[in-house]
Amino acid sequence: MSLHTPDLTKFPPRSPRVRLGGYAILPRMLDKGRATVAGKNGEYHYACPLDHQFLDFVGIDPEALKKELNKGDHEVFEWIHKNAKHHRTPQEIALWTQWQDHRAPDNTEGREYLNELHKKGAPHREDIVTWFDVLDMDDYVSFGGKS
Repeated sequence: MSLHTPDLTKFPPRSPRVRLGGYAILPRMLDKGRATVAGKNGEYHYACPLDHQFLDFVGIDPEALKKELNKGDHEVFEWIHKNAKHHRTPQEIALWTQWQDHRAPDNTEGREYLNELHKKGAPHREDIVTWFDVLDMDDYVSFGGKS
């Protein structure tokens, strides 16, 4: 395992709110990808639907990206910037990241799923309304935190 490889059997990946190059989700996805390559991903999945929010927005193949994960975050970001099919402006990135920060279920099925996760992890909390809220809560509780 390299210095850049997190052990997701012991600690969660970074929050989806953490930014790299202005992008939400990206640092978390890099953590999951590096851990997957090292066999230390635990319950986390690289190139999951959340990761595809980023991958599809910039136009990067997850398998091609996986080959670059032995590098540091900024080197990987430079590779993404160079190889992206969709070159986004800073304004597009900012708007997309803001949308991701506030994204919540847009249908009944999604709302029921989010509510179930919320109920299991932190039923007394009233501040769990977005997908990022659920992920942060679940990461915290999964590694021994009190909801």
